[in-house]
Amino acid sequence: MGRAGLLSLGLNLCQWRSLTWRPALRLALLGVAWALAMAVPALGWAQAVQGPQDPTDTAALAAEASPDKDDDLQIRLSLPTESDKAAWQKPGLRLQLGANWQQLEGLFGAPSGSGFGATVRVGARLDPRWSLLASFHYGAVSATGGLAGLRYAGTIDPTWHLTPNLELAVGLGVGGIVEGRTGRPEADMNQMASLATSLTLNSARPPFANCQGSGLAGLVRAGYMVVLGPLSSTGLSLELDGQWTACVQTLARAEADTARPIVRRQWWAHGGGTASWVFAWR
Repeated sequence: MGRAGLLSLGLNLCQWRSLTWRPALRLALLGVAWALAMAVPALGWAQAVQGPQDPTDTAALAAEASPDKDDDLQIRLSLPTESDKAAWQKPGLRLQLGANWQQLEGLFGAPSGSGFGATVRVGARLDPRWSLLASFHYGAVSATGGLAGLRYAGTIDPTWHLTPNLELAVGLGVGGIVEGRTGRPEADMNQMASLATSLTLNSARPPFANCQGSGLAGLVRAGYMVVLGPLSSTGLSLELDGQWTACVQTLARAEADTARPIVRRQWWAHGGGTASWVFAWR
């Protein structure tokens, strides 16, 4: 029953003809009816203010009213999923750059020399035990009365990784020597003047005044690498080198029968070693 219904009921009671009560009692009944009429909407308003009684709504309101817990959480960095050494054992491209010191000892009369140069290695890690690298050595070598020029070598090096740090390699490829003015006297000047055909000399005694040529090169290398991080490492490598070079001199005349230039060829054998400090990336 609404507010209008309660007021109508109160008025009807006050106008009841058979009622013999006093006027004051009539006013009291009218006041009670008025109080009831005002209480009904007041109860509805109070229920709306108190909020929903549904447990789901109550839980939602409690969650909204609860303080934010994110401010109390501690930031924790995740640990790496693999070690740096394990990352270096994975297959992939490898690049090494470094500096070297090399010593070439002439055999069978070939001149000797030593000097500094650069080392470049590029290749791939095949699995945790094996790599395949291509090595390039460039360096200037010199010695009084000996080698005075550029020595280079390029080899293909299968590399065996005994441990994550220690490696052994054997390489085979091509090497060469390029000399300018060395100060050595020219060998067999009379022979050069009278030579009518090309000639290959089996001995390097005495050696040519300068050598320009290439030949076979090989090496045996041991290296120890220290991992700096997941993408870089550094280390020292020691090599035993061997090189067999065909030094060629082209004379300013040709063979009478073939019209080909007359050349003198002398084979130089060298053994030696190279120490390199390299930085590697993956």
